[in-house]
Amino acid sequence: MSFISRFIVLIESRRLRRSIVAGISAFSVALSGFAPTLAHAAPSRAKRIHKIARDLGDEINQPVVAHSRWARDVGGIRFVQAIVVSDGSDPLMTDLRAYVQSLGGAVTALHSGIHALTVQIRASQVAALAARDDVLSVSPNRTTRRTSSTLESITGALTSNVRTYQNQSSYSGLDGTGIGIAVLDSGVTSSHYAFIPKSTGTTRVIRNVNVVGGVSPTTMQPGSTALATYEASIAADTVVMQDAYGHGTHVAAVAAGSARAYGSGMPDTSGIAPGANIIDVRVLDGNGNGTLSDALQGIQWAIYHAKDYNIRVLNLSLAADSEESWQTDPLCLAVRVAASAGITVVVAAGNFGQGTTGQETYGTIGSPGNDPTVITVGAVNFHNSSARGDDTVDLFSSRGPTRGSYTNNNGVQQYDNLLKPDLVAPGNMIVAAASATYANARHKTGVSWNWLAANYASALLAPLGLTQTDSTQTQMILSGTSIAAPAVAGTVALMLQANPGLTPPLIKAILQYAAQPMPGYNLLEQGAGLLNVDGAVALAKALRTDLSTAIAAGTIGAGSSMLAAGKSMPTPVSTINGASFGWSRIVFAGGSHVVSGTALFTQYQPMWNPQIAWADGIAQKTSVAYWSGSGIPANTYPQTFTQTAAPNQTLLTAGVVSADSLVGASSLVGRTGAFIPDTTLASWLASGSGTSLAQGVTVSSGLILSEGLILSEGLILSEGLILSEGLILSEGLILTEGLILSESLLAGEP
Repeated sequence: MSFISRFIVLIESRRLRRSIVAGISAFSVALSGFAPTLAHAAPSRAKRIHKIARDLGDEINQPVVAHSRWARDVGGIRFVQAIVVSDGSDPLMTDLRAYVQSLGGAVTALHSGIHALTVQIRASQVAALAARDDVLSVSPNRTTRRTSSTLESITGALTSNVRTYQNQSSYSGLDGTGIGIAVLDSGVTSSHYAFIPKSTGTTRVIRNVNVVGGVSPTTMQPGSTALATYEASIAADTVVMQDAYGHGTHVAAVAAGSARAYGSGMPDTSGIAPGANIIDVRVLDGNGNGTLSDALQGIQWAIYHAKDYNIRVLNLSLAADSEESWQTDPLCLAVRVAASAGITVVVAAGNFGQGTTGQETYGTIGSPGNDPTVITVGAVNFHNSSARGDDTVDLFSSRGPTRGSYTNNNGVQQYDNLLKPDLVAPGNMIVAAASATYANARHKTGVSWNWLAANYASALLAPLGLTQTDSTQTQMILSGTSIAAPAVAGTVALMLQANPGLTPPLIKAILQYAAQPMPGYNLLEQGAGLLNVDGAVALAKALRTDLSTAIAAGTIGAGSSMLAAGKSMPTPVSTINGASFGWSRIVFAGGSHVVSGTALFTQYQPMWNPQIAWADGIAQKTSVAYWSGSGIPANTYPQTFTQTAAPNQTLLTAGVVSADSLVGASSLVGRTGAFIPDTTLASWLASGSGTSLAQGVTVSSGLILSEGLILSEGLILSEGLILSEGLILSEGLILTEGLILSESLLAGEP
């Protein structure tokens, strides 16, 4: 199939009908004036026949229950727990809740932020529920799981652009101070020294809440009794064991841990932003298990309290095995709402890049990593070296494209096929904080380990060679994309400290543009390349600090200058640990396009508006309405979010460089299109190749993966993540297989 499968030029872009857009395989850009204008559409029922998720539909018809986590036979009657997403106008979904109850079902959680309900209902009633006009989709309440300072050094956090470093107790420069990172995971141990600066003695874990199995409030109105009761029920600030499983504390430390408070003999294992605040939102239990409903509640809580704790970053080192399109998947809807509220969402790509027989497998990105608004992170093995030249993409790291799907009007299954991951970061054998308590709390002696460390001590503890007797300084080793993601989350905190005006889509573009392309790997393996903290911070510093407020106020227009006064674009070269390299200059746009050029950052591109999600021929706008009233601070607590078709507008201005035609049709054998090596594409872009967008130039439909092409070339492509427990990623455990793959995520790669 041709890389440019279709050109559409519109004389009057506003006349493009939604029915035409539905037939476009990726997306189209129309011409208006001197710059391309996108023809937009929102998800519509006309585009889909089936509102019921495929795995839920299969379960309804199974003779024996396969997904016991969310389906159960009681007295010969099958019941399912599902997430119902509504597009009705009532945020409380009063009629919909009443209808569920009229069917004999129960509403167990209200997710007003994304207009969704968690319900328990007879399987035989699901079709009737889906048939309602105010129901957009019905999905199962899937299971979610948790998918030195060498880390500072190898990522470029210790350069003149970021911070200088003398020893583990002394540095100056950017460290994320004041920025809140919400970690949705198994909990974070607030008493660990990784989060307690010597200078203050006060933990940087400023909140601990536990929403696992909780009952959502009937209202989120500030000051209401119902909300106060709910907040009291989930508070976990004084719980003795705040992370019984052990994953969340490690993840938080990779993002924002500091070794400055450690005693002598302990290694320097500081994270990327050792001054940032952590907001612990526990959505996984002591065994690393959770539900989609819990994750939705956790995301809603973080969005609601974003202004209270300056939550600018949300880290999700977990995922669900959804096969739904990004347009209807509940977890994707939730993270899009977070992004629209100005929160940069960083998620793990997943650990399924290697098949059961050792082959490289494409199309294994989990949810919500398949959403275009999040930063999806794959994992790199740094081979225990501060040099970047020997780094390799981990075989376990999930490859793109995304494989969420929907059924079109002709009954044909269509795949999203969006470019993912967005970039890669160190995620193999990373040493960071381990949650623990004293075995003898009275005398503060002995160590009682978290579940992971206790059960896999030989892999997670023994290789460190440490005698660990103080539970406030304990450390362990973990690997996986779930550990690579917080390295990027910490980087985002540094960027926001340097420039608080950055928006989530702009942050992702900066990270991609400044990434280091790794030799031998393509766009679906490494995204734009390896995390480059030095370059990302340098580019962030060059831009205006009032961008987010100007965008929200509508006082900045397409093509307006984005450079700060007296600033210019930095030289696209970084030097880390004595080795210099050029930036990738690669940015993903519209889900399946590659763009480049300094105009992306010197001129305002309306795609940097965080309320716009653009991919797969669709541009959605998410608008927020805040609670108001006596005693309620204005524009502080979100009440409702509304998703509509984005108005026709320029999303990319003239001067932006398109690389679509440059890379050619997608072929694994030919190493072109989505399979082009990043180093090849980066060298072409550096030399000035590509097409500069201008009047008369129409952007094509993107890097389309032909299903027939894939089969003929023998590409191993996941047709959906069919996993027994809903597991997408972990740091070493696949419960159905024991120790994972030949690389072993517990011990890490050699």
